[in-house]
Amino acid sequence: MGIISMIIIGLIAGAIARLLVPGKENFGWIGTIVLGIVGGYVGGTLGSLVFAPHKFTLQPPVNHAFLGAIVGAVILLVIYKFVRARV
Repeated sequence: MGIISMIIIGLIAGAIARLLVPGKENFGWIGTIVLGIVGGYVGGTLGSLVFAPHKFTLQPPVNHAFLGAIVGAVILLVIYKFVRARV
C-alpha cells in the first residue's frame, strides 16, 4: 500500500507543481509522478535541514510532508526549466 500511496501523492504534488510554475513541459503522467516523488525527497530533505523535528502542527490531509513535496517539485521544475533554457 505504501508504493501506491507514494505514486498517488507524487502525481498530485507533481500536478500542483506544474500548475504553479508557468510554461509548458512535455511530461506525461509518469514524468509528473516522478517529479512529485523526487520533489518529495527534495522537500523533505530541505525541510529537515531548515526546521526542527516535529515543529509542524498541521493536521491531515494538509501536512508538512505533502507541502514539502509540492515545494520540492516546484524547485525541481524551476531548475529543469533553467537548465533546459540554457541548452
